[in-house]
Amino acid sequence: MMKYLCAYAATLVVMVAIDLVWLGIVARPLYQQGIGHLMAEQANLTAAAIFYLVYVSFLVYLGVAPTAGEPGVKPAFIAGALLGLFAYATYDLTNLAVLRGWPIGLALIDMAWGTLISGVATAAGKFALDRFVAS
Repeated sequence: MMKYLCAYAATLVVMVAIDLVWLGIVARPLYQQGIGHLMAEQANLTAAAIFYLVYVSFLVYLGVAPTAGEPGVKPAFIAGALLGLFAYATYDLTNLAVLRGWPIGLALIDMAWGTLISGVATAAGKFALDRFVAS
């Protein structure tokens, strides 16, 4: 159990750290331009924390744990990336379907981002799991 808590912690730290840079610096102008009229003045940190805690649990459960017996991080990266694609596509394609003026370009960027960050975070969790098991 401790090895999975270690994997969870690594996945969470990587996911949050990279996403903070993405949302706070890199992609902020894209979101402002595309959906700025919908954005809150301040982020709801409680909702964000719940999202990260829940989403990372699924990355570990569906991405790290099933690849525990396989060498390296590539299988975990692929599993996490697929989960990210499905999750972010659900969000973005639903917004395209039901919200007036949701930018398709932003949706595509967001889906690509969700795929990448989920893969990287899951790979980090697998890396931590492998190090825990090796020690």
